[in-house]
Amino acid sequence: QVQLVESGGGLVQPGGSLRLSCAASGFSLDDYAIAWYRQAPGRERESVACISTRDGITASAGSVKGRFTISGDSAKNTVYLQMNSLKPEDTAVYYCAAGGILYGNGCPSVSHWGQGTQVTVSS
Repeated sequence: QVQLVESGGGLVQPGGSLRLSCAASGFSLDDYAIAWYRQAPGRERESVACISTRDGITASAGSVKGRFTISGDSAKNTVYLQMNSLKPEDTAVYYCAAGGILYGNGCPSVSHWGQGTQVTVSS
């Protein structure tokens, strides 16, 4: 049924950029909200950004605001996370998550998770 598959992670130098993709299947992107979470070693999982394409709403964490941009392509049923000006503290496993749309913001009540993709920022 519902599947989320992340891709685009890898090793990048500080100041560099990566674009993560979350390919969704089993549902329409417009009927769910999508979020990017990340979990660094020894840290709790945290929300990075989220989007509701239906409502045209996005949100992002203060730690990434101005550097990361979340976007969606309904035709491809894919959500992206463009990450610029990467810092070593951005190193984490990044997860795509989906769920019902929460009123007033672009974030989901998470019911499904992807497997994650590793992002490592290091020189």
